[in-house]
Formats: sequence, structure tokens, C-alpha cells
Amino acid sequence: MTSTHGLRDLAVTPLNDVGLWARTNLLIVILLIIGAVLLTRLANWVGNRITDQIDRSADQSDLLVRSEAMKHRHAVTQVITWALLAVVYSLTAVLVVKLLGLPITGFVAPATVAGVALGFGAQRIVADIFSGFLIVTERQYGFGDLVRLTIASTGLPPVTGTVEEVTLRITRIRTNTGEVVTTPNGQIIQVTNLSRDWARAVIDVPVPLTADVSQVTDALRAVCDEAFADPSLRKLMLDAPSVMGVESIEVDQFNVRVVARSLPGKQFDVGRALRARITTRLARDGITVAPAVDTDDPASAS
Repeated sequence: MTSTHGLRDLAVTPLNDVGLWARTNLLIVILLIIGAVLLTRLANWVGNRITDQIDRSADQSDLLVRSEAMKHRHAVTQVITWALLAVVYSLTAVLVVKLLGLPITGFVAPATVAGVALGFGAQRIVADIFSGFLIVTERQYGFGDLVRLTIASTGLPPVTGTVEEVTLRITRIRTNTGEVVTTPNGQIIQVTNLSRDWARAVIDVPVPLTADVSQVTDALRAVCDEAFADPSLRKLMLDAPSVMGVESIEVDQFNVRVVARSLPGKQFDVGRALRARITTRLARDGITVAPAVDTDDPASAS
């Protein structure tokens, strides 16, 4: 009789242990996973709200471009969101392993070996994250900046585009043709920010040697005055465009340079508008212009 009761107790005790574990640790594990998912969704929602607010502030401001502070806050928000998600997932994984009853100390030795192996294999990732940290803290560029990136050891020409996302690991830009280029931060060896503080549109007008230099200069100065008087162009420029004079002399032509300071990122719009006005004015004055009017427009070359 006693042996029968003993066997029944042994059969019931494991079931009770499983039920108790399901009501305690398993429930906590499920709650931790749900909490981690909710926290990540909340972090993404808050980050999106902040970036949307920054975008609305930029759209409602008088300036046509983002201020440096707005671009930096946008980049910092993206980085903090990304880092917070990594921390939440890491802590959740550690707590879940502990609640499942797995000895964490037993993973120390294998984790050390795996860490060394991953350290050799993930050197590029570490370099990407460190470079991303420097990009954000040094304010090299931010969301909305027009940049030219030179990539290491690819043999490809530099890529020019507008920054759409900056994290600790990658930089994502969109070119003027609509392509999205994602580059690891550790592979960027040079950054040319084309939209920092102010920009300059440089236009070299090729004119035949038979043309009168004084007539060409007067015509270009008139174009500059008319362009600066145009309200739609004036709000893009910091001051009136100026004619610098003859920049170079070639076999059959000489180049007259026109320079205009503009708001950051708007130098290409100003340059295109000035080229159109210059071509029309010189043609009206009977001055033949070469087929190409050169301008320092990196966006058109990307």
C-alpha cells in the first residue's frame, strides 16, 4: 500500500513542477518577450514622431533647407532608436535564458571562444559602428544633407546624393536619379558635404575669341542683376552673383566665370537658372556661345 502511494506521488510531483514552472517562469518569459516587442514598437513610434516633428519644423520654417541643428537632431534620433532596440533585445535574451534555468556561467567559456572568433570575423562591423559614432558626434553630415561619399577599395567613382538615414553602422543616401545607395560607415574614406552652411554655384561661360570681352562682361552683369532681382531666385541666394572675369583662354575661345553664393544644397538650382538666363541673353545680343556652358554641378555627374 505504501509503495503504491509512493509511485503515485512520484508521478504527480513532476506534473506539479511543470505546472508551477508554467505558471511562474514561463509566464514571466512570455511577458518579457511581449514587453520587449512593445518596447521596440514604442521606441520606433517615438523616434518616428520626433523625426516627423523635425521634418514639419523644417517645412514650416522660412528657410528652404534644414538647419544644421535639425539635421544633427534627426541623425541622433535615428542612432538612439537603433541603440535602444539593441539594448532591449540583449537584456531580454539574457533574462529569458536565466528564467529557462540554463546556467549563464556555463556559457562564459564558450562565449569567450565565440567572442574571439567573432572579433576576428566582425572587425569590419566594429569599424563601421565606431565610424558611425564619430560621424554623428562630429556632425560630419546628417539627414537631408547633400554629400559626396568616396568608398574605400571599390574602384568606383564617388557617389553623390541626399542622406536619408544615418545609423551607427550604415549611411543610406538617394542619388538624383532616385537610386538608394547603402554604405557601411567604416568603408567611407572621404565625405564632401555640399550643403553645409552655404554653397557656391560656379559657371564658366565659353565665348569665342572674336567676341568683345567688355560686351560679354556687361551682358553677364546684367544677367546677374536680373537674377538677383527675381524673388524666386533671390531667396535661394545669399548675395548678388558676380562676374569674376576671364578665367582661362583656349585655342578658339575664352571662359568668363560667374559665381553665386547660395543656400546649402541650392547651388544647383541657382546654377541652372543662371545658365538659362546667360544663354538667352548672349543669344539675344548676337554672341555665340559654345554648346556646353560648364558649371560646377556634382549632382549632374552622379
